[in-house]
Amino acid sequence: MLEAAKELGYVPNALAQRLARRKSGNVGVILPFVPKVHLFSTYYFAEILSGIGEAAKVCNYDLLLIFREPDSPRDYAKLFRTQKVDACIVLGAQNDSEERAALTELHKEGYPFCLVNQRFEDEGYLTVDADHESGSYAAVQHLLACGYKRIGFLNGPDAFSSSGDRLAGYKHALEEAGLLLADEIIFTGNYSRKSGYEAAKRIAEGIRSKGIDAVFAANDRMAIGLMDGLREYGMEAGKDYGLIGYDDSDSSRIVSPKLTTVSVPFYEMGRKAAMKLLATESEETGNTILPVELIKRETT
Repeated sequence: MLEAAKELGYVPNALAQRLARRKSGNVGVILPFVPKVHLFSTYYFAEILSGIGEAAKVCNYDLLLIFREPDSPRDYAKLFRTQKVDACIVLGAQNDSEERAALTELHKEGYPFCLVNQRFEDEGYLTVDADHESGSYAAVQHLLACGYKRIGFLNGPDAFSSSGDRLAGYKHALEEAGLLLADEIIFTGNYSRKSGYEAAKRIAEGIRSKGIDAVFAANDRMAIGLMDGLREYGMEAGKDYGLIGYDDSDSSRIVSPKLTTVSVPFYEMGRKAAMKLLATESEETGNTILPVELIKRETT
């Protein structure tokens, strides 16, 4: 057996070797707990969890969902010490001191974990992410190609690395086109539909007084909320202003007008994260950045 492995050049997965001594048979998935939000109906979480679940099934693991409440201690290492999980995947991680301390402890103790859709540069954590910078760059490039020149940006909180990536792509596209970055037309929501709706008042004022003729929103939920809000001001996406969302959620295809957006492979991100941790002979080693794709529809 060892000779065959040597001939094939097989290198054991270090994480999988640790998991060979597993005690619980569970892979933990740490999720944010958001009151009044139906988390599993949210496209982002539903797709990632489906991918994780598929890989866990193949590797004969069960999923244990752990909800992280905003004010509760983030003692992720305790999940391993109490033998509740053999590995864990963290969704919705934010760049704050408590999160960093919890992840640092996991890393120092050698517990196997993977972050999805969040990066902490220079920390060396196992990560699966998407190329959000190129996605936002392509979105703004498309708006420019459609003739829009004053493009507002509705971003998410800067605690998420994806928000920084999208801002970088937005800036890159404007700079390449010789357009100045204007802080007055950059807005912030929290990735919820409600925050997009609430941003409509400020953006409507920007359309009327600051010359905004298009908006790039950092996810579909905010884009659709913004569409609803601007409709109340008599403004229709694709007619009175251009609009691009991000995620290619189910809602983007059924809303009217249909939303131009950027497709993100959330299912594959979840699957790859789980395979990195659980598959004994997985080729999914190292960090992974998956490509995204612009989907053109009726709002541009």
